[in-house]
Amino acid sequence: MAGHGDVSSSVGGPARHIPVLLDRVLEKLAPQPGETILDGTFGAGGYSRAILNRGADLIAMDRDPAVAATAADFAGEYGARFRFAPGNFSVLDKVVTEPLDGIVLDIGVSSMQLDQAERGFSFQQDGPLDMRMAQSGFSAADVVNEADIKELTRIFGLLGEEKQASRIARMIGQRRMEQPFTRTGDLAKAIADLMPRRAGERIHPATRAFQGLRIFVNDELGELVSALEAAERALKPRGRLVVVTFHSLEDRIVKRFMLSRSEAKAVSRHMPVTDGPSPTFERMGAAVSASDDEAATNPRARSARLRAARRTHAPARPIENRKALGLPDVHALRIAGDRR
Repeated sequence: MAGHGDVSSSVGGPARHIPVLLDRVLEKLAPQPGETILDGTFGAGGYSRAILNRGADLIAMDRDPAVAATAADFAGEYGARFRFAPGNFSVLDKVVTEPLDGIVLDIGVSSMQLDQAERGFSFQQDGPLDMRMAQSGFSAADVVNEADIKELTRIFGLLGEEKQASRIARMIGQRRMEQPFTRTGDLAKAIADLMPRRAGERIHPATRAFQGLRIFVNDELGELVSALEAAERALKPRGRLVVVTFHSLEDRIVKRFMLSRSEAKAVSRHMPVTDGPSPTFERMGAAVSASDDEAATNPRARSARLRAARRTHAPARPIENRKALGLPDVHALRIAGDRR
């Protein structure tokens, strides 16, 4: 899903599709002829095309069925060097049977999804309150109209990092008793009426609440943790993992995962570190941000962070503590038997 952006634009209006940090992605991924790379977030195919043009074979994944037409065009252009595997990147190691030379993940919502008002991701374009990347399961409207007020507060506060989460949740609880929320414009206006934008404030008052809803509806952080674990199993020794994130919650998870997997751990505090499991990754330098020039050209690159690591020969191992990676504990929602 290349072409994501910072918190203000990631839930806002349409923007032209520009692959974020493309040159740095290619530098870290270093695709070569004869190699097989997986693009776990195909979207409009920005990264995929650049990788294929470097001579590598490519497997593309995406859970959004709307990208099927783009994938068909790629198959016609690149033939057997391109394969599309629809589905969530959290199960990439089950979909792809051969060891991979590289994996790239571009986390969050795609430009195409933002640009389509009917998908319900953007508060700047009125549309159904939907937000489902896979176009299945419960929608944002289900969450807003049926979730407990405490659960809404946690969604807005923990996933949206909204300081006024409890105020917004209480307002929604009162309003939905009279009239359910069904449109993005209606919810955005209700939040803006509750918390009018102050002079000089850059982002819309509904920005963080919409972010929290989108992340929750799509289980984006849980999917990310599972994808990192799956990537460790799927990569061959010396295989490269490149992840581009767009807000602090995502980046924290990736940072902690790569740190934890690149350092040897002691079995207990009474034993030396060298007795712990061998590192499964080695980090490929510090995190990378967009240059001033790229941020000026592509506003969605402003908050992008790229982290990369190279697979070692050590065997993959399960993640022992998902919460330690920074995964918020927001999973108690039950809607009509949990329609996810």
